[in-house]
Amino acid sequence: MTQEISLEGNSLPLQGIRVLELGSFIAAPFAARLFGDFGAEVIKIEKPQGGDELRDWRKTRGTTSMLFRTIGRNKKSVALDLRSEAGRKAVKKIAAQCDVVIENFRPGTLEKWGLGPDVLQELNPDVVMVRISGYGQTGPYKNRAGFGSSAESFAGLRYITGEPDRPAGRAAASMGDTVAGLYGVIGALMLMLQKARGLPTGTSQVVDVALYEGVFSLLESLVPDYDAYGMIRQRTGGALPGVVPTGSYLCQDNLEVVIGGNSNSVFVRLMRAIGREDLAEDESLLATEARGAREEELNGAISAWTGSAPLAEILDKLDEAGVPAGPVYDAPSIAVDKHYLARDMIQTHEVVIENEPELIRFPGVVPKIPGHEGRVKWVGPELGQHTDEVLRELAGMTADEIAGLGLQEVR
Repeated sequence: MTQEISLEGNSLPLQGIRVLELGSFIAAPFAARLFGDFGAEVIKIEKPQGGDELRDWRKTRGTTSMLFRTIGRNKKSVALDLRSEAGRKAVKKIAAQCDVVIENFRPGTLEKWGLGPDVLQELNPDVVMVRISGYGQTGPYKNRAGFGSSAESFAGLRYITGEPDRPAGRAAASMGDTVAGLYGVIGALMLMLQKARGLPTGTSQVVDVALYEGVFSLLESLVPDYDAYGMIRQRTGGALPGVVPTGSYLCQDNLEVVIGGNSNSVFVRLMRAIGREDLAEDESLLATEARGAREEELNGAISAWTGSAPLAEILDKLDEAGVPAGPVYDAPSIAVDKHYLARDMIQTHEVVIENEPELIRFPGVVPKIPGHEGRVKWVGPELGQHTDEVLRELAGMTADEIAGLGLQEVR
């Protein structure tokens, strides 16, 4: 259902593609945002009462959270009740005009509503469906409820995260959801590319992403290490087992620097940078296992050096030596960093909070594609902001039919 494409100026790679988002929270909305960042028209369906619950997450003032403004950017918000026959009928009409449908309901929910792949693909044989769920569309656990937190636990990530003498920790972001969203986009684009190349597409145009599988795929040789060496990885705090030296080190001004000196050539450069020529010339340390056995000694030498100077000076010396390192940044530091700003990774947009417009800094678009850079055209919209427009133009509904849905209170 590709739209007419304009090639004037910066041609966005996904311009002309239309995406229907039936998701909520993070996984499916994150996937749909990636489409929108690169030119696709993204139509987000939200329940009329309250919309996506993400609108309330980490909100301390105003009516809509900055998290929703971030993940909901470049989308059109349409308020429809999927539990009503009229709402489902309207969604079918919209889906018939879309290239991709993304959802993250529990398996069987769309089928119960009469919106499963068989129905939507009968209406639109070319549509690609991305289905993101906790445990996937098949298997004995498919009907279990699943959030990113449970997926990270089930996949093994939580078990190896945190300090060894404390309960399992977590990253302070929804890693399981965002990784699943990335895999969903990759799967959809692969199927679309397959069709564009004229290759046989088979009978199914469905991408099945399980939250736990996305996380598990990131854990490298977790299970192979167990089979080959009997190794069951444990929590090791900020260090990775066997990867030495690497970690966070305190500087003289009580700011932290993360240093990665775990490859042979970088290790030698690091030891010379900290004034430990003896360690740089110790050929026995040119092996990962040997450095691991002397982890405490090596980290002690690095800590003594970083503690002798402020962070800025330490970073300059490591940069000069060609050693990978970075400051442990907080939000204020990121927002003013010259490199973030130079690469347009901090973008300012006007947002109405408590009835007054304010300038708010938001993250930019990834990846960079020279000549085809993604854009943040607008941040997450108000609930139902585009309902009339989409229902008229895509669903072919009249003003009276739209009024009959009883959505006036969200417009």
